[in-house]
Amino acid sequence: MKLLLVSAVALIDVDGRILLAQRPEGKSLAGLWEFPGGKVDPGETPEVALIRELQEELGIDTWASCLAPLTFASHTYDDFHLLMPLYACRKWEGTPQPREGQTLKWVHARDLKDYPMPPADIPLIPILRDWL
Repeated sequence: MKLLLVSAVALIDVDGRILLAQRPEGKSLAGLWEFPGGKVDPGETPEVALIRELQEELGIDTWASCLAPLTFASHTYDDFHLLMPLYACRKWEGTPQPREGQTLKWVHARDLKDYPMPPADIPLIPILRDWL
């Protein structure tokens, strides 16, 4: 089974809310809410991939020193196994903008459970809720 490495981030604003992105129509798992991030390309570290994805997806800049490793998800889908480190980030430049057709929403950790998420993301909810 193929192993897919994806890095994701819980962007946390000054009010303690976390940014969620809704997967747009036409993508797998369309309509579900997820943490920003994406695939780690060959030769990239998870941090470098996340910095690149945040620039591409949201138009914001951050730095590896601002990405704090928090937890990870490990989930088997039908045709691959997902390994996804989740970082916490409270410092970035710019205002997140939906550059890839996604919908963005700032959500308090206690309300994350109200947003339908991909199966791999669901176990991350109580960790974030208890951590914040």
